[in-house]
Amino acid sequence: MTAQDTAPPLLTPDRLDEVEGWFFDADRFVFGWLLTRQRDQGTRGDLLELGVYKGKSAILMGYHAADGERFTVCDLFDADEAPDDSTATEMRVYYPTLTRQVFESNYLRFHRRLPTVIQGSSSEITSHVPARSCRFVHIDASHLYHHVRADIAAARELLTEDGVVSLDDFRSPHTPGVAAATWEAVLTTGLKPVVLTESKLYGTWGSADVLRDALAAHLTTHPTLWGVTEDVAGHTLLRVHAR
Repeated sequence: MTAQDTAPPLLTPDRLDEVEGWFFDADRFVFGWLLTRQRDQGTRGDLLELGVYKGKSAILMGYHAADGERFTVCDLFDADEAPDDSTATEMRVYYPTLTRQVFESNYLRFHRRLPTVIQGSSSEITSHVPARSCRFVHIDASHLYHHVRADIAAARELLTEDGVVSLDDFRSPHTPGVAAATWEAVLTTGLKPVVLTESKLYGTWGSADVLRDALAAHLTTHPTLWGVTEDVAGHTLLRVHAR
């Protein structure tokens, strides 16, 4: 009998509530739907998460990385030095218990191997991930305007033509910098908003209409979520809500 035969069973995705963090039902659904649709449509590419906290969304993303696709996460974790004083303050106030060990331990409760872990500033991510290699990028790192703006620019460089970016905390009261950087990207860089939830904006620099309409149609049969379209700044987007 091998060690693998005697290893305890891994937890399943429906046990994500055991992991500390903020990843609500609507976003779990949208993540799963988008990543599954990409696979079913034959869209290949790597996955990237900037800012992982204790791994809740990364764990779900890990289930969608196909053979030959790379899943990379990037976070400062418990780094000795932050890139600037404002980031150091944010880490001290909001994430005093965040360590790389906690993330890795949580992730390995669900998966047998870790993703590629970059411990450092998200400003360095384009040195680790090739341009045009990602089909999905989740941005949930710094909440400061200048950092989020740079993260969005990095996502644009790293995404494939129809890749999708998810921006967390784009409308939370305590994160105005995320809101400013997000809508600036919509108004000035060609980012097309596709879906909005209570927490996240999902967008693409590629084709948005087919993706939005497919999700809207799928939501008509969902037991707890519903969607409504709205025109904003020349874009038709889908707002998703819990019933």
